[in-house]
Amino acid sequence: MTLFQRLHIPPLGGATGWLNSEQLGPAELRGRVVLVDFWTLTCINWLRTEPYIRAWSQAYQDDGLIVIGVHTPEFSFEHEIDCVRQATKERGIEYPVAVDNDYEIWAAFDNHYWPALYFVDAHGVIRDHHFGEGRYEQSERLIQRLLGVERELVSVEGLGVEAEADWDDLRTPETYLGYARSEQFASPGGSAFDERRDYKLPERLRFNHWALAGEWAVGRESVVLDRAGGSIACRFHARDAHLVLSSGARQPIPFRLLLDGEAPGRSHGVDLDEDGNGVLRDGRLYQLVREHDAVRERTLEITFLEPGAEAYAFTFG
Repeated sequence: MTLFQRLHIPPLGGATGWLNSEQLGPAELRGRVVLVDFWTLTCINWLRTEPYIRAWSQAYQDDGLIVIGVHTPEFSFEHEIDCVRQATKERGIEYPVAVDNDYEIWAAFDNHYWPALYFVDAHGVIRDHHFGEGRYEQSERLIQRLLGVERELVSVEGLGVEAEADWDDLRTPETYLGYARSEQFASPGGSAFDERRDYKLPERLRFNHWALAGEWAVGRESVVLDRAGGSIACRFHARDAHLVLSSGARQPIPFRLLLDGEAPGRSHGVDLDEDGNGVLRDGRLYQLVREHDAVRERTLEITFLEPGAEAYAFTFG
């Protein structure tokens, strides 16, 4: 018997709000098999698991399964309930979502990861857990065992940002831009913390490095553009390249992406066109690049045409 087989599901009363449901507690969950899914709306790892969570919720709800998404924010703008509500709508999430802005549910589970799944039996006992992507067949078989059903597994295909990563060609790690977790910053002279400064791109950007051009303030969790025309460049090797962005509740901010100095063409991500044009509106993860040919080392440069853009982290797939 594992540690989790001796623990009951903690109370969910610490939620600061609920979407798609009234508050759920022991009375509402009694006799139900529960799948608790910790997520945050900008997490690429969660986005790639979400097609499976939705499919399981739909396939097994009549058998007694209830999925509860617990949205615990990573970045400050993810505390905004409208951002969570918009992400829930865009991802087609119909199951209950507990808004965990005070991290009380996160702490009650002693959780440390996005995404994190906790499998709870009909007696309220946590029977298993899984952190990160993968293990989908094993997880669904476990759900079936807890429900007492046995049938073919659901068919799932992630599309857009939800598509499974091209793991064989993924050679660039997640890259945070705020100074609390930043690495591989390449603008000459380094960065100045919490103050506005003019930056330049290096003559040559090394692999897995990134740099700023224009007038930016480097904060603890993000870099913020102070004057129109500022750019962020990154040298990467992956099929997909994403950037977590927010407009800071300002007006929409148009941007343009260049890939190796040219318009991306067929390699554009879902959030821009073939000419590289896009608009930053909502705080979320933006897909900038999706390769359709051979994956190779490339340099992207994104330029914002208005001030106020906040950039948090590059992720790849």
